Amino acid sequence: MSLRHSLAAALAAAALVLAGCDNPFGTSKSPFSGIDVTGGEMGGGALRLQDHEGRARSLADFRGKVVVVIFGFTHCPDVCPTQLADMAKAVRQLGDRGAEVQVLFVTVDPKRDTAELLRQYVPAFHPAFIGLRGSEAETAAVTKDFKVYASERAGKTPETYTVDHSAQMFVFDRQGRLRLLLPPNLASAAISSDLRVLLNS
Repeated sequence: MSLRHSLAAALAAAALVLAGCDNPFGTSKSPFSGIDVTGGEMGGGALRLQDHEGRARSLADFRGKVVVVIFGFTHCPDVCPTQLADMAKAVRQLGDRGAEVQVLFVTVDPKRDTAELLRQYVPAFHPAFIGLRGSEAETAAVTKDFKVYASERAGKTPETYTVDHSAQMFVFDRQGRLRLLLPPNLASAAISSDLRVLLNS
């Protein structure tokens, strides 16, 4: 997907959330580099999917940790691997406190992204990262809940299609509340700073 499409989608999603927040910009400077969407309704569902080991998972399984949810697919040529690499760097910058952050990578391409492929792909960026997948219907329900755009775009052959999708990352605090939207290409230092604020709150 193009960077311009990613940025536009992230801004559109942020606008949807911010429309429901009271005085989202406030009068004082936010401590976050990402977009503070505290009180937003995106991702309010259970996010019940299977991890790359075949176990049923939900956000509640990670209560007590700061959770980052990233949508993407393993055949993504640019944004997805960059996001995962930047997130891995940010988590490592937290030192020992990185163990208090859980990154979940939700595939928007369950037809190709098998559990085995996710098991090889996702932990390659960081051993603690977890890949999640569901049926096409389950994936559609989750993307709808998070207001994530995802649509197949035909390739030269039926097997080489790509998936256009919005690329904002969702950050939940230790109590399971949605707190931040992180836009694509946010520097790892800014990501780790935002995560540290939530870890300390």
